[in-house]
Amino acid sequence: MKKALISPNQPCMNYDKPPVELGAYVVQVEAEEFPVAEPLFWTDCDDAVVAYQFYWNSGVFYPVPQPPVVAPSQVTGENGPAVI
Repeated sequence: MKKALISPNQPCMNYDKPPVELGAYVVQVEAEEFPVAEPLFWTDCDDAVVAYQFYWNSGVFYPVPQPPVVAPSQVTGENGPAVI
């Protein structure tokens, strides 16, 4: 079993409308823990947990949701549309 370093100061967000804070990012995964400054803390995790691809909420790990796809805006000029 590995150790996940949790950073409460780095919230994982779901950017649907309205945005919602889901939990705190897993910022590092190691075989053994080492001393860290507060408010960082270590907790046991599964081998599948990967830094910045999972977040932690109330003792459970979840995959980070995909950000919404935003269509590029277009500006029409004298030579036709230009993607900005």
